Amino acid sequence: MTDTVSALLPTQLINRELSWLAFNARVLHEAVDERTPLLERLKFLAIFTSNLDEFFQVRVAGLRRQVAAGVATPTADGMSPMAQLDAIDARVRELVREQLRCLHHDVLPGLAAHGVKLVAMNDLTADERLTVDEFFEHEVFPVLTPLAVDPGHPFPYISNLSLSLAVEVRDPGRSAELFARVKVPRSLPRWVPLARPNHFVPLEAVIGAHLRSLFPGMEVVGWHGFKITRYSDLDVPAADEPEDLLASIEEQVFQQRFGEVVRLEVQQGMPAHIRHLLLDELRAAAEPDVLPLSERDVHEVGTLVELSDLMSLATIDVPQLRDTPYAPLVPPELRDPERTIFDVIRERDVLVHHPFESFAYSVERFFEAAAVDEHVLALKTTLYRTSGDTAIVRALTEAAQSGKQVAVLVELQARGDEANNIAWARTLENFGVHVAYGLPGLKTHAKIALIVRRDPDGIRRYVHIGTGNYNSKTARVYTDIGLFTINPEIAADISDVFNLLTGFSRQRDYRKLLVAPASMKTRFLALIAREAANARAGHPARIIAKMNAIVDPDMIAALYEASRAGVEIDLIVRGICCLRPGLPGVSDRIRVRSIIGRFLEHSRIIYFANGGHENYFIGSADWMPRNLERRVEVLTPVDDPSQQVRLRALLDTCLDDNRQAWELQSDGTYRQVSPDGATELATHKKLLRDPWGLDRSQSRYATAEMRAMTLEEYDTVTSNGHLREEQPAKRTRRKKKA
Repeated sequence: MTDTVSALLPTQLINRELSWLAFNARVLHEAVDERTPLLERLKFLAIFTSNLDEFFQVRVAGLRRQVAAGVATPTADGMSPMAQLDAIDARVRELVREQLRCLHHDVLPGLAAHGVKLVAMNDLTADERLTVDEFFEHEVFPVLTPLAVDPGHPFPYISNLSLSLAVEVRDPGRSAELFARVKVPRSLPRWVPLARPNHFVPLEAVIGAHLRSLFPGMEVVGWHGFKITRYSDLDVPAADEPEDLLASIEEQVFQQRFGEVVRLEVQQGMPAHIRHLLLDELRAAAEPDVLPLSERDVHEVGTLVELSDLMSLATIDVPQLRDTPYAPLVPPELRDPERTIFDVIRERDVLVHHPFESFAYSVERFFEAAAVDEHVLALKTTLYRTSGDTAIVRALTEAAQSGKQVAVLVELQARGDEANNIAWARTLENFGVHVAYGLPGLKTHAKIALIVRRDPDGIRRYVHIGTGNYNSKTARVYTDIGLFTINPEIAADISDVFNLLTGFSRQRDYRKLLVAPASMKTRFLALIAREAANARAGHPARIIAKMNAIVDPDMIAALYEASRAGVEIDLIVRGICCLRPGLPGVSDRIRVRSIIGRFLEHSRIIYFANGGHENYFIGSADWMPRNLERRVEVLTPVDDPSQQVRLRALLDTCLDDNRQAWELQSDGTYRQVSPDGATELATHKKLLRDPWGLDRSQSRYATAEMRAMTLEEYDTVTSNGHLREEQPAKRTRRKKKA
């Protein structure tokens, strides 16, 4: 930790949690914005809810624990844990009201006008009601379990984020009303399709209409949906704890099921006595040292509970209500079917940009080629979030079975994917892959792969370093960059990083790479200070940084100092930004913008003017304390001038955006950028035409040959127009027409 933190005043920082809520508000605005196609608006409403769920499971839950422990110390921005909870509560309620208004008054009516409709049970035709009755009897009723609550039946365990019905019944032989809980099963579709095309009835409504089948002889007084959110973070084992990491994480994943309840969401119109009953029972089941639930932890969420399920509804096939389908391009360097990917990388570095350039034809091809190439001796990689039985996992197992040395670092602590990663780690081990589980006290967040190959002129190491996960699913919706290289210094550094992950090492200095927690933060602070010195000396000085979040106080203080020195600084920050731009005498020369749109901005690119000798870096780390101090992260320089042109064009595209961009104001609010009569420039729309945003005169994609590359050429079209992601090596180029 440097001495710069002490120089920051609370008024110079934006609260981390409120900044995240501002990000989710920008996500919500994509649903509110009438320029967004209707089904995409529905998708953003679902994303807003799932984002909020994770926020409560981790961030709000953590603040509640601090309050319960008596912590009152304010954070660097001056807010105590209790003050943050108060501010979060007010902002969340405001945002949820906006979400419900958008859903019920804009999106659902708009969809209904186009023939896509959620139908109430009372509005079903006689034939539809008969069909729904049969569906309930044969598909739903067998999997339901009504759970009564009375002296002989304790209040049931309720799983995290599950949708439940609070059912009130009356025994005709008694005057008292009784309570029961019915879980809405996730094994069945949330939106039950009807015979009318694109008409659906919510599953909970189907169950609610048939509750007498579950409580025969009883009078059903009413039912109301509800959902709880539990604390779901993991406690990372310390480096000096002698625990088995796999066993420790497995135990914590199991215990997550019983994490304390931090939020109760209830359907609009739930009677007060039912709300009080739920609160009382949840409080009674809680551990004594947690912050008790209160009315402030109850959120009324309209007639539909669990809006993240809208995501499945948003995928229905109505093309005119969705974004225009796209097909990722094959990177120009990798189009020749007569050349292996190793031939190409040996000739020059290759930079790829997903999802605009095909993940299958670049990253998956890299692993698949290694698996079948008889000259490959070893393959090493990190897996932070894997999408399961994909081409990469299959390539790793095939390589191991063929006798190659395969080592994989599987990060067991990837939030939300812990159980999935444990399962795939064991699968890989069963195929003979050497699996390591990371370092105690640290998460391994680096996205790196190393292939050792015996070339005709000797042993050579082929490297891939990316900004995103080796995950074919997220590669279709996250914007990420990857570098393929045989640079000897970078390759040697990557070998050293893998030795750190699988063996014992205290190495801190690397030839080319910036590696956390060893020296990345120190290097970045030095690079920022160098720009400040150049500005004072009258040399070219500028910083452009594109990332997901900026939180680290030392990095913020260094940027403030560079601004004072005269450095022009542009920050493209998708999510949290605790830095305040435009403060007189502090951050006058700092501008911050956020790009929100069709794809999730995920790439990290850092640019330093360096007196005219420009430096570019890409990699996995944001400027947050956890990335710089508590994770294994890797950023690599990109030194090839032709690749630097692409990165600069991409950064300029983001800075020129007047459609998807939001500008952060010094008071912590965001202002959406507008064309104001100028030509509309939308980042994602431009990158779909050209993956790097180059001027057409510069772009290799602007040639007639590249435009002639069609989906037919590779026989790769799926029903939604995306490239298939399987076995790219088998594709052949179509003969050109005369």
